[in-house]
This record gives sequence, structure tokens and C-alpha cells, in this order.
Amino acid sequence: MIKKIGIIATDDEMKETIAILYPQEVASGHFMIETLEHDRLDYQGQQLEENGACVIIGRSGTYDRSVGNVSVPLIRLKVTSLDIFNALVKARAYGKKMSLVLWDGINFDQTLIDYFPDSVEIHHFSTGDEIGSLYRTIVDKTPNSIIVGGGVICSMARKEGVPSVFVNASVESIKDAVNYAEEVVAHLDNADYQRELLTKTLHSVRDAVIVVDENEEVLLFNERAEKILKVGMGRVVGKQLQVVLPALSFLAEDLANKKEKKEELFKIGTSVISYSTSIIWAERKIKGMLLTFQDTTRLQMMEQKIRRQLNKKGLVAKYEFSNIIYKDMAMEEMIGKAKKIGQSDSAVVIYGESGTGKEILAQSLHNGSERKHAPFVAINCAALSESLLESELFGYEEGAFTGARKGGKPGLFELAHGGTIFLDEINSISLSLQGKLLRVIEEKEVMRLGSDYLIPLDVRIISASNEELKKLTQERTFRRDLFYRLSSLEIAIPPLRERSSDIEPLFLKFIKELKKDEDIRWPNEAEVARLNAYDWPGNVRELRNMAERYIMFDEIDLSPLDENVDLLSVDDSIDLKDIQKLVESRIISQLIKSGLSKNEIADKLGISRATLWNKSKECV
Repeated sequence: MIKKIGIIATDDEMKETIAILYPQEVASGHFMIETLEHDRLDYQGQQLEENGACVIIGRSGTYDRSVGNVSVPLIRLKVTSLDIFNALVKARAYGKKMSLVLWDGINFDQTLIDYFPDSVEIHHFSTGDEIGSLYRTIVDKTPNSIIVGGGVICSMARKEGVPSVFVNASVESIKDAVNYAEEVVAHLDNADYQRELLTKTLHSVRDAVIVVDENEEVLLFNERAEKILKVGMGRVVGKQLQVVLPALSFLAEDLANKKEKKEELFKIGTSVISYSTSIIWAERKIKGMLLTFQDTTRLQMMEQKIRRQLNKKGLVAKYEFSNIIYKDMAMEEMIGKAKKIGQSDSAVVIYGESGTGKEILAQSLHNGSERKHAPFVAINCAALSESLLESELFGYEEGAFTGARKGGKPGLFELAHGGTIFLDEINSISLSLQGKLLRVIEEKEVMRLGSDYLIPLDVRIISASNEELKKLTQERTFRRDLFYRLSSLEIAIPPLRERSSDIEPLFLKFIKELKKDEDIRWPNEAEVARLNAYDWPGNVRELRNMAERYIMFDEIDLSPLDENVDLLSVDDSIDLKDIQKLVESRIISQLIKSGLSKNEIADKLGISRATLWNKSKECV
């Protein structure tokens, strides 16, 4: 029975080249050639296997998409620098910007780009699953460019009428792949096949795997290890570990000390690696050591993706600049400035009184940035105690404190990785917590409570305050170094009383949103005048509350106290203290309804938060 070799040709030209090079093999059915079809790519390998292929040859994107879909060995058809250079020369004739798409594993001579000054932009992918999103990014950002790459991305381009040039495999590359496939086929029933099977298994597992012998020479080194350590297999296998990978010198020490480890941590660059080691025994002698490891940064990103899907509503910014209603020139100037700031990646402080819409502006800044598809996480720093705020921001490990959740909990900084975190009322956090926050910002990494390892972060910070942070630094209640870290850019939202032209359109917008299908009377000129004359201490939030009361009672009620209560008609037996309590109760009740925070109300009344709490309970 003929042992067949399956080949997924990236285009008709490659298929014809193989047919010319191997006419007898193609005619006899020894070679089965399928032309790549993007819509069927995930199944083409399976079909070749079902038709009897015992080994399959494919290019980088095709190879990656077939891994896991077939059980037979896969051989990657290599692409040379000369192949890429020839394709670029061909693409240059179009007179367009060239978008060169390369798999990370291709050893491309970057100096060849010097022949095409300022006309080539290189894009990389590590797995075939990334090609679709990479293609869309290129088309959206550089719609007039020509794509130069492999069969998968060129197939996508042809389908949409986008100009492309396929990087043809040279005759030498095709012959090398076929020869290697023939060797695999010839040894399917012997030890070489077992080794090939082992190699393919090593390259398909998610863990990085390195095996050294008793002399610390590298025997096995899989593709995942290549990707994490950013070094090619050919530079490592057969070499002394400490020479080619000095960062893994601990493996030689463990081998010498006959010591195995489980889930230890070490750091390479910005990545935190979790690893385990096992001693290899044969004939009661140590023959080497096995090292398996994972990049916890990648695991964290996977966790982030899953967590974002499970908590999507809580991690997505729903407001954009178009949702902000305004007519006032001061607001127009502020929004124009904010749109420019949104496009940057710098830290921002938003100043504004309570109820002015600081979080809506923060969400708009996020959605106006390149991080708009990443998480947006918000927290009110004044709403939590110091210890609770710290655990929410930084997360904790299981057993970190009494009541800690089993399995621990990621902090908000972790959840915001790749996106934006919004720290509302940043002025309320303690000096102690300010120092910990500063370290996270400076080091771009966070350590959970009760943990002993650092987690790298990529987060943009937007904070908000109803007090001038610079003034607080002078009063020594806010760290000066943290202030400069947070306030690279600043935006001030004018209070509603300073932009009276926005009151009516905002009020009408709230009525329209709240009335639903009810027939509501629109306010007359006199009522609008009353709205414009009011100070709105609770700003836009208080205006919305007023809209709700207007819909319910069909009137504009702006009296700070209940005017129906005639204090002069009280019974003679009522003590002045009771009258004072009544007045306090009415004032506190009105301030609470206006939307002010407890801190702001206490500050306005000149009392402590605890006193306000006791008095507010009397208002209920």
C-alpha cells in the first residue's frame, strides 16, 4: 500500500510547481495536493488524513491551523529570506505601501528591508489563529497598502479584492520539505517514527519543555520554549545549557544537587515564569533533567480574557464623547481638549464637583483611545475602607487574611490589564496606600496581598478628584511624587451653575430618557427660568433627580426645605433643640437627595462624617 504525503499548496502556482517537480508521485497518488481554501482551512488537513495521508506539508499559517486537527505528523514548509525579498520586489511595482506579514519563526534578514526605504511595514504573528485579526488591522489602518505574505492572508485579501503578493516557496524549500516528509514516511514503523511522534507532541503541548543530559547538554527544546525564551532551537540543541541560556543556570544546580522542584518562579525580562523540574533516571543512574515551564504573563492574559467574557458588562466603558450633551462654550473647549487627551496614553486627572459626570468623561477618554477594546475598570476610592480598597485594587491570595476568598482574587489593576483603570475620588486615599499605589505605577507591576511574586501590568490610569491635588500636596495630605505621576494631563469639568445654557437641554434629555411611553408635559418658560436660576449644588446628578420628580409630580420643586412646614406654628411645648433638629434633618435630607457624597455634605456642614451618619439616620 502506498504511504501518501498530503500537501496543502498555498496557491495554484505552487501546486503546478510540485506537479512539475514530482510528476510520477502526483500521478500515482503518492502525493495528494490540496490548494489552500481559507474557508475550509481547518478541515483540509483532516480531509487529507481521511484520504490516507500519513504526513502533511504546509506553510506557517496552514501548519498552525492544522495542529490539533490532525493526528499525523505535520511538516512546516520553510520560507527563506530570498523568497520574501523576491515577493517584495514584485509588490514594489504596484507603487503602494507594502504590509509584509511574517510568522515569528521565520528567520528573515532584516537588512533586506534597506532596499525598500520607508515603503515596507512588517507585521508578525505567532499562530495561525492570529492572522484574521492581523489582516483586519492592516486593512483598517492602511487601506491603500499591498499585502505581502503567505497563503492564508493572501487568500483573505483576494476574497475582498485587496491587492496582495504571495511569498512563493523556492524550489529548494519545496524539495527540503518533501525530502523530510519522505524520511518520516520511510521510518513510520521504527524508532525514528517514535522520535518524530515525540517531537510533534513536544511542539504541540502548551508547556515549554527543555531536556538536558547528565552533562548539561540540551537534548530537546520545543517550540513553546523557543517562543518564551526568544531563541531558536538550532542555537540551543546540542549546546551547553549555561552557555546558550545562562538565565536557566539553576537547572544545572538542581541537576548537580539531585533536586526536583514544583511550580517555582523566576523572571526573564518582563515575564514571570512558573517552572517544575524532574530528574531522568536510567539503569539507576541520573541521565539528565526535564524542565517544564509556562509564562504566567500569558496565563494572566488568558485569565483576563475569560474574566472579561464573564464580567463583560462591568468591564466595558459604554459612554463616548457623543453621549455628552452640552451647548456651553466652556464645555465645548473642555471636550475638544479631552478628545486630544483621549488619543494619548498618558495618565489623566479629571477635576470636578460631585455630579458633574467625571466617570462619563473617563469612559469617553477610554473609548477615544487605542485601548477602547480592552477593559475599563472603575472604583470609587472614597466608598471603601483603606484595607478593603487595598485588597480590591491589588487582589489577594488564598489565606492572605481572615475571610479571604478560596483561591484568592485578582485585583482591579489585574482586571484592567491592557486597558484603563479609573480611580474616582483619588484625593480620599491615605498616605500609606498612596505609597503602594505609587510603586505599582512606577514599576508597572503588582503583587497580590499574601503573594511573593510580581505580576506585570499594562494599564492606563485616569483619576478624578473634587479637590485640587496640588493644593493637597502643599497641605501634605497627598504625596507630591504620586501627584506628578497621576497628573501628566489635567481636565477640569465646569460645574453646572457656570454653564446655564446646558441646563435646559440636559433636563429635556433626562425627561425624554425617563418618561418612556408616558405622555409628559414639557416644562414652560417660567419653569425653565427657575431651573436656570438655581445653583445646582449636586450638578448634573441633581438635575437628573429633579427630572425624575418632575415626571412623577408634574412640577419644578427647588425649595431646599419643605415649604409646607410652618415652623412658627409649632406648639409652645416644643424645645428649640427640637426645632434645630428638624431644620438639620430637612437640610441633610435635601443635600442627600442632591447627590452629594457624605464627605462633601460633612465638609459643607462643618461636622465629622460620624456625626453626619448619626444625624442622617434621624432623617429616615
